[in-house]
Amino acid sequence: MKKITLIVFALFVSVQVLAQKKNVLSGKFSIEELRNILIPQTKWTPFPKLQNREGWLAADQEMLKGNLKIAETYLNYNWPSIPATKSLLIERTGNRSEYEEIAAEKRKVLGILLLAEIYENKGRFIDPIINGVWSICEESYWGAPAHFPKTKEYSGLMDVSQPFVELFGAETSTCLAWVDYFLGDKLDAVSPQIRKRIYLEVNNRIFQPVMTKPHSWMTTNANGRRPNNWNPWICSNWLNATLLLEKDENKRLAMVFKILHVLDEFLNPYPQDGGCDEGPGYWGAATACLYDNVSMLNLATNNSFQYVYQDEKFKNMGKFIYRAQISKDYFLNFADADPQPRMATALIYRFGKDIQEQDMMKFGAYYRRPKNGELGLSRYFRNLFELFMQDEFQKAPQGAPLPKDVWLPDIQVMIARDEQGTDKGLFVAAKGGNNDESHNHNDVGNYVVYYDGLPLLIDVGKGTYTRKTFGSQRYEIWSNNSDYHNTPTINGKVQLPGSEYKAGNISYKQGKEFTELSMDISKAYPADAGVNSWQRTIHLNRGKNVEVNDVISLKKADAVTQNLMTCYQSEVKIPGELIIHYMPSKAKARDFIIKYNAKQLRPMIEKVKLGAPEDKGIEQKWGDNIYRISFKMMAPKTNDHINFVIAPK
Repeated sequence: MKKITLIVFALFVSVQVLAQKKNVLSGKFSIEELRNILIPQTKWTPFPKLQNREGWLAADQEMLKGNLKIAETYLNYNWPSIPATKSLLIERTGNRSEYEEIAAEKRKVLGILLLAEIYENKGRFIDPIINGVWSICEESYWGAPAHFPKTKEYSGLMDVSQPFVELFGAETSTCLAWVDYFLGDKLDAVSPQIRKRIYLEVNNRIFQPVMTKPHSWMTTNANGRRPNNWNPWICSNWLNATLLLEKDENKRLAMVFKILHVLDEFLNPYPQDGGCDEGPGYWGAATACLYDNVSMLNLATNNSFQYVYQDEKFKNMGKFIYRAQISKDYFLNFADADPQPRMATALIYRFGKDIQEQDMMKFGAYYRRPKNGELGLSRYFRNLFELFMQDEFQKAPQGAPLPKDVWLPDIQVMIARDEQGTDKGLFVAAKGGNNDESHNHNDVGNYVVYYDGLPLLIDVGKGTYTRKTFGSQRYEIWSNNSDYHNTPTINGKVQLPGSEYKAGNISYKQGKEFTELSMDISKAYPADAGVNSWQRTIHLNRGKNVEVNDVISLKKADAVTQNLMTCYQSEVKIPGELIIHYMPSKAKARDFIIKYNAKQLRPMIEKVKLGAPEDKGIEQKWGDNIYRISFKMMAPKTNDHINFVIAPK
């Protein structure tokens, strides 16, 4: 028996080691082996060249015709310059959107015109495309002023002598690279200076900086925070531009080899459970971009990276997107995630197909949209993949898996619903984790409750990004703080940011009739909050209610407040029963009751005033309908128990 136990233990350890493989991308091939499998630039045809008209007949003609109609509205587009004062807004007012909207529209228009010329092939769009290329190349900076280093040397304007690579500069290089790939001969027929300029600018702004300068997005930072979506997002565009533009095969090889190592800096520390702590809204810029890299590497090496699709962590990373679905309209939105993100439908389908995950394929098809010719703005190459898969994609079976239970132990997130495969009834999600997660909110112990797929107790989420959002003033934004989440304020203290502020004593249980997550959230608060322990348990009684039980031990008991956030008006008619008037626009109105101990707690209801620049995004998502319910303990004790029961009336 002892021998059998040892064998089982050894097998378990072996499985765990295999499941956590390191350097999945960079560890497979030496640089010389990579040289042998990398298709040379002059021979690489990831998609049909312009002259291959038969090849382009395999692309979806309906989508191309729809794009042509849109492109015709831009034939006389006046390519705007971007004034220095637009860049200075980030310092003067904190506004980043005015600059970014001008830049984004220019790249969108260029991409639309490019596909129109590919489809029509009559030269009608060549001059507008040349104007677009030249206008973009004339810009002092391809990125967003919000991404400048936070130093006085910048103060809102780019130091053009010190180029560095961020998200939108990398995106720009990809857009220009595909123009060069498809229209190179036509551009040369006008002037060889156009393609020469494209390479010059991409080389100076992207290739040289990434090969000669350290960038924070490439690796774990000094505080131990692992890379976020910037890593695979930038790499996917860097890889595209490298494969398409770099004619020097030694330089091309060196860049691809480095990209593999940079990507492993993202993949190695990524949670084995595949959980994206940036949320489903950023999944499309994080895990999906990792997939972009792998799929493009396969195109460039005759499928030599196909093995990655069998990696268990990589598979889990893909499946996260449907595991985090609440309903057709809503997704889990802890931290800066959007409660209603736009799905990269075709990519999700392709990803699911490559990892042989039927639920993911159905999920991608579930969100497919009418073929109206509209292109995705970011990751331009995704449009090309989508064009050549429509026949299969439009016929694919659709479905939302809506798992009954999901537990992600590495990021400490629980997701549970009344019944598998439907959004009817109660849904609850809760998180532990820490307060140094990517796009962090101070929200250890937070939870959300939905009913019939629509919000009841909410995570407000992110607002409009401004200068404050990613700087030292981040926690001056109310929605990033724990007192505007479904978490307590203890002795007047809120949670603090940092990896040391975290959940402990985690316990997850699941059965046919219930699911629960229990955690101690005391370490999420500063020492002067005076908390010995705060064991919070979020419990779904299927088909009945959600219970939240807090068992608390305090060094002092000056003041304790339990905060709840909702998007509906509420009131107390009978002490011990707070009524939330659940009135969603897409469902029948009904009341929900939160039962509490009226001898222990007194609720106060306030409508959150929206007016700051950051609040614009919140109002777009929720309307001017954010309410905080603060349950104040009337006679706090150092040892106590607080209970809420949330159920439809």
